Amino acid sequence: MATKIRLQRHGRKGYAYYPIVVADSRAPRDGRFIERIGSYNPNTNPATISLDFDRALYWVEVGAIPTDTVRSLLSKEGVMLMKHLRGGVKKGAFTEEEALRRFEAWKADRTKVADAAKAKKEAAAAEDAKKRFEAEAEKNRLKGESVAKKKAEKLAAEEAAAKEALEAEVAETAETAAE
Repeated sequence: MATKIRLQRHGRKGYAYYPIVVADSRAPRDGRFIERIGSYNPNTNPATISLDFDRALYWVEVGAIPTDTVRSLLSKEGVMLMKHLRGGVKKGAFTEEEALRRFEAWKADRTKVADAAKAKKEAAAAEDAKKRFEAEAEKNRLKGESVAKKKAEKLAAEEAAAKEALEAEVAETAETAAE
């Protein structure tokens, strides 16, 4: 029986998520499987991969063939590297401790790169938020100046009207006093 490690499609149209399963290669894509070893959700940012590392490593070592997509997921999680390192230990190229040290160094480097990318993305988002805030503040300042100008014009017009009314009243009173 040829076994494959592949994705099963679940979810609704346009919003799929994929359990990672070990199945007989003759079984239908979404049909019968031997074991579920993880899941892959491409809908999140970044994509979420949950994987039972030990079981995935076991199945790869006993000869289960991953599909291209699953192979890339397993590589990102380090399963393929660990398989390679264990092969080197079996051949006597280096010791088990050396293999673990190399794997931990790879894992640390991977997390450092991921953290740097995350920090860069957060810094870009903060910079964008700062620019939007400054643009909004400038827009509000201009709007405030416009409103203050209109209020000043309205107040000046009211004062002029009041002055004219007062002058007209004084003139009327002077006319009535002259009569």
